[in-house]
Amino acid sequence: MNLFKKLFKQTAIYGLATVLPRMLSFLLLPFHTDILATADYGQLSVIYAWFAIFNVFLAYGMETAFFRFYNGSENRKKVVSTSLISILVSTMVFMVMALLLQNGISELSHIDPNYLRYAIFILTLDALVIIPFAWLRANEKPMRYAVVKILNVAINLGLNVFFLYFLPKMAASNPDGILSGLYKENFQISYIFIANLLASATTLLLMLKLYLRTKFVFDRELWNKMLKYALPVLVAGVAFTVNEVFDRILLERLLPENVADSEVGMYSACYKLALFMTLFATAFRLGVEPFFFSHSNTENPQKAYAQITNYFVVLGSIILLGVVVFADVLKILFVRDTKYWEAMDIVPIIILASFFLGIYHNLSVWYKVTDRTKFGAYISLIGAILTIIINLVFIPHFGYMASAVATLTAYGCMMMLSFIFGRMYYPIPYNFRKITFYLLISIVFSILSFYVFDRNLFFGVPLLILFLGMVYKLENDNLRKIFLKK
Repeated sequence: MNLFKKLFKQTAIYGLATVLPRMLSFLLLPFHTDILATADYGQLSVIYAWFAIFNVFLAYGMETAFFRFYNGSENRKKVVSTSLISILVSTMVFMVMALLLQNGISELSHIDPNYLRYAIFILTLDALVIIPFAWLRANEKPMRYAVVKILNVAINLGLNVFFLYFLPKMAASNPDGILSGLYKENFQISYIFIANLLASATTLLLMLKLYLRTKFVFDRELWNKMLKYALPVLVAGVAFTVNEVFDRILLERLLPENVADSEVGMYSACYKLALFMTLFATAFRLGVEPFFFSHSNTENPQKAYAQITNYFVVLGSIILLGVVVFADVLKILFVRDTKYWEAMDIVPIIILASFFLGIYHNLSVWYKVTDRTKFGAYISLIGAILTIIINLVFIPHFGYMASAVATLTAYGCMMMLSFIFGRMYYPIPYNFRKITFYLLISIVFSILSFYVFDRNLFFGVPLLILFLGMVYKLENDNLRKIFLKK
């Protein structure tokens, strides 16, 4: 159990590194939705969807490959050096080519050329810190990882508040002042990207140490092996990103032009209320991924993997029901403009989809530790195909509800496929009855609270308390062993 105590401790710190920055970022949701019109927020959401897609291509699976070869290598310095050189060269090539071809990229992506230049430099800066952050995780330095991540978003948040709130007031009260020269009308989206750019530049400066102290030696044979391992991860990453963000792009293109940006804005704002599940799943994945690799050669690792998944489902079920029960409270806190509330019906669907994705990441241990990463690519591609087909067919008829259902269908299918293939190639003794029990009860209670009782807290809160009582009754002994055992 001490092993699990260490895992949960690291997950808690990675959770801090993930949750606090995202929560700081989450504060921008009411800030942006108060200042930006739904159409402007929709345009911003589409641009960040393209960000996510390009981020995957710039990483091209090297982060996961770094973990795989760093943990199993006798010469870790060579793995670090080769990885850094690979990312550095590919990123510089991207930056130069993107700047040269920016007009064509702008036409293809429908991104304003002025915004595109910011995007290119932000993507470049973010790509250069991929391996330094992976090195921190591989060397179990979660506190430094957390500090840098939190500082990044604190700078971003602070600059957003300054540019969008204080600067206009300063310029209006003192038109001849020094700061008034920084202010431009109708420049809000550019200000958001400038804040992001400065935060990313600061992060790179803080992470330069690994570049400066590394003796650069490029091992072509090692790089070929890493690339062979990484390419299926890239395919899976692209497919996953399609599942995650491509719906915004399709909504913008398939809905009538006069409502498209506004619909995307409402959908994206309410989608962010699922962030609590995303934060939990991401923190858990960051803590557990190095654990999967470092313990793959221990005695009976499958038993540990099964227990980890059980705990994930228990905690995830609580978060699912908790967010659904208090959805109306959360919308008042974080999406204050009532124009965005039209899309609230997507919230339970997206939270459940994020839960399925988190379970999928836990189940995916089998193809990562057995070097069958191509299966991750196949599964993610199937999910992406489902996402694209459902969106293309049903968006013209059902709008953003089609996108929400497509996300749930894709992640549910990916979860089941990973479970089925895992039983064939790397059997893990999951407690299937317990997992199914928690999933079904939390889903049924969520449906009752949100759709049947219409988000009435007098019905929802008792359902949540009842569920927590079940968890306490069934899991109290196991959790006490993990957290109280010396």
